[in-house]
Amino acid sequence: MLQPLLLLFHVLISIGLVTLVLLQQGKGAEVSAGFGSGASQTVFGSHGSGSFLFKLTGLFALLFFITSLSLGYFIAHSVEQGTIKKTAEPSQNNWQQLPMSTPIKESKESKKTQKL
Repeated sequence: MLQPLLLLFHVLISIGLVTLVLLQQGKGAEVSAGFGSGASQTVFGSHGSGSFLFKLTGLFALLFFITSLSLGYFIAHSVEQGTIKKTAEPSQNNWQQLPMSTPIKESKESKKTQKL
């Protein structure tokens, strides 16, 4: 029950992380603030959205790593060790179940071709 919920949470975090990375402005975007487009950043404060998005991206990255490690742990411990050993070990009576083949008698023609 916990594993599918954790998987759903992991997918949502990964989508949010990709979205946050794409929303962040690059280093060259600060140059455009000198030409009058800097007023659009006042929603997040005087420093712009850089520090807010940076902290939120760090939080999403941390949650992504935690869910990745948790899913790996759950998957590694969900398989029973006994089932792997049972499928790997051959059965003791396999050789008795195989049909015995009858030897093929050599024909005169095959003896002639062997002499050539």
